[in-house]
Amino acid sequence: MDNTKNLSSLRKDYQASQLVDIDLPSDPLVLFDRWFQEVSEKGGVAEVNAMTLSTSDADGAPHSRVVLLKHIDNGGFVFFTNYNSAKGKSISQNPHVCLSFFWPNLERQVIISGKAEAIGDHKSDTYFQERPRGSQIGAHVSEQSKPIQSREVLDKRLVELEAHFKDKPIPRPQHWGGYRVNPNSIEFWQGRPNRLHDRIVYSLTNGGSWHTQRLSP
Repeated sequence: MDNTKNLSSLRKDYQASQLVDIDLPSDPLVLFDRWFQEVSEKGGVAEVNAMTLSTSDADGAPHSRVVLLKHIDNGGFVFFTNYNSAKGKSISQNPHVCLSFFWPNLERQVIISGKAEAIGDHKSDTYFQERPRGSQIGAHVSEQSKPIQSREVLDKRLVELEAHFKDKPIPRPQHWGGYRVNPNSIEFWQGRPNRLHDRIVYSLTNGGSWHTQRLSP
């Protein structure tokens, strides 16, 4: 059986916007916030804060998955997860990661390279208490990334913990918390006609300021 599929006819000409040098702020987080708001106001993206997190394990093999941006804190991008998960183990082995946002409604990407670090118990506790109660219990139920025999294992554990925590506050599991990705480069990609896209990259200098450069598409 021939399983090949030709996708070469799937084409889109990008014409939604442009990124010109005169509009560039000195701080990339200012531009990120502007883009985030514009994408949100445009609509059509179910989760504007969804981003692809790429890590590499001890053998250098890459792994990517979608996580949700929850805060921008002290110049870094914060998400939450199980520290014992596959992504948590990869970060402990190699904290250098990449984040990627894709916003098709305005034909934009943002690619962030940086170093991930745990944000600490206090901030993790604060965010955990803001989560819906079901999500709080779910953090206790799941031993994320570990094999399980069936879906019924999760469902049974959920019922047990709902009974255990009935009418009680739910504490944050010690294996669950936040990471902040402190960026050393942020690339802004704006789709343009004829595949001649705008690409502007901000690179962090040794002195702590940002250097901007336009890249060829």
